[in-house]
Amino acid sequence: MSATEENELVVTPPKSSIGKIIIIAVTGILIIAGSIAGTLYFTGFFTKKTHSNNTHGSDAPERAESGIPIQKELIGEHNNPNTGHETIASAPDRIQKKSPDFVRFEYSYKQMDKELLSNLTGTRKVIMVQVAFMTSYDGRVFKNVEKHEFAIRSAMLDELRQYTEADTLRPEFRKELADKLKDAANVVLERYEDFGGIDAIHFTSFIIQ
Repeated sequence: MSATEENELVVTPPKSSIGKIIIIAVTGILIIAGSIAGTLYFTGFFTKKTHSNNTHGSDAPERAESGIPIQKELIGEHNNPNTGHETIASAPDRIQKKSPDFVRFEYSYKQMDKELLSNLTGTRKVIMVQVAFMTSYDGRVFKNVEKHEFAIRSAMLDELRQYTEADTLRPEFRKELADKLKDAANVVLERYEDFGGIDAIHFTSFIIQ
């Protein structure tokens, strides 16, 4: 054999060696791919995040997923006499006394700062009373009374001026007047707050002269 023929000689590796090389390469690629996939899985790459498209801006789905309890404060629905639209009223809670025998309620009182003064119909005499509100509901009732004090005073004065001197001589006059003033106050509160809550009116001062 000549020197030129020796240089052009190509050594072909055995087929078994080529198969082993391919297997080793494929195995290496699979190991690397598996490692990458495992890393992405444990880092949360494949976890789908759900987003709420609530048009009212509510975070209820997120609160539910986080384990925070969702409590609705819906108590009642009725029509608002001012707007004619349906409103949701959150009524005050009644305060119950601890009694082993029967249900009793805890009453609280609030006196109106200024007296109510009005002429009696058909006479020069005037009636002047100071009233205290009584309720078995929580403090929201008195907050509403303070908020709408001017409207409540106006409604009560309208009731006072309807009586005559002869009316004041009737034995049941004071009780009747207290009931009328209570109703007048509750009408105002129901109109603007959707809940009255005044259980009774008591007189802390009562003068007719």
